[in-house]
Amino acid sequence: MDHLLSIKHLSKSFTLHNLNKHIPAAQDVNLHLQAGEFVGITGKSGSGKSTILKCIYRTYLPHTGNIWYHSSKYGVIDLTTASERMIIELRKFEIGYVSQFLNVMPRTTARELVREAIMEMGHEQEIAEAETVRMLEHFELDHSLWDSYPATFSGGEKLRLNIARAMVKRPRLLLLDEPTASLDQASKLKVKILIEQLMKEGTTMLGIFHDLEFMHDLCNREYHIEGGHMSLSSNNEKITN
Repeated sequence: MDHLLSIKHLSKSFTLHNLNKHIPAAQDVNLHLQAGEFVGITGKSGSGKSTILKCIYRTYLPHTGNIWYHSSKYGVIDLTTASERMIIELRKFEIGYVSQFLNVMPRTTARELVREAIMEMGHEQEIAEAETVRMLEHFELDHSLWDSYPATFSGGEKLRLNIARAMVKRPRLLLLDEPTASLDQASKLKVKILIEQLMKEGTTMLGIFHDLEFMHDLCNREYHIEGGHMSLSSNNEKITN
C-alpha cells in the first residue's frame, strides 16, 4: 500500500426521526494521503467536511465505503471495521484530532492536560514537564492559566490548548477540524509554525477550513466539498506553483 490513508466510496447520512428527514452528509467520497502530505478540505458550514474527519477518527460509522489506514502497529487496516480496542490504541499513539471544541475532565488543569498527553506516549515526567512548558509558552497561554481549569478559558484559549495537547504527541496522522476558527492572526501563525515543524518530522495531516489562504504554501493538495460531494479544487495550481 502506497498511501498512509485511503478513503474509498465513503458515504454517511443522518436521520432526524422527529422531523422524519434524511440528510446526506458525505456522498461517495474518495481521497488519499501519502505519508508526510498536508491535504486541505474547504467548503461551507454543513457541507460535510467534519463528517469525513469524524468517520476517519471513528466518532461516526459510515454507511458505505472503506477507510484504509497504514498503521505502524497493525499494518493496513480498515478503520470502518477495526475493533474498539484497536481504535483506542490508534487514538492514543498514532492518530490525533484537533477540534474547535475542548472536551476534558472538569478538574484537570491546562498544564496537566498537556503533560498527560506527553506521558501517555511513554515519556519520562521530567521530559513531559519541559515539553509542556515549551508548548504552553509557544501558544502564549498566560502563565496564570496554566494551573487553572479550562472551563474558565475563553474560546480562543481553549482552542490553543486543544491544539497544543494534540500536536505535542506528534501523531503519524493529524486531523484538523477548523483548527484556526476562533484564533487571531498571531495565534494562526503559531499554529502554522507547528504544522511546518510536524511536516518536517513526517506527520501526515488532513485539515478542514473555511479558508485555506494562509495555508496555501503548506498544502500539497486542496479539495472542495459541496453538498457532500468532493472534488479537487481549482486552487491546486496556486498550491503547486
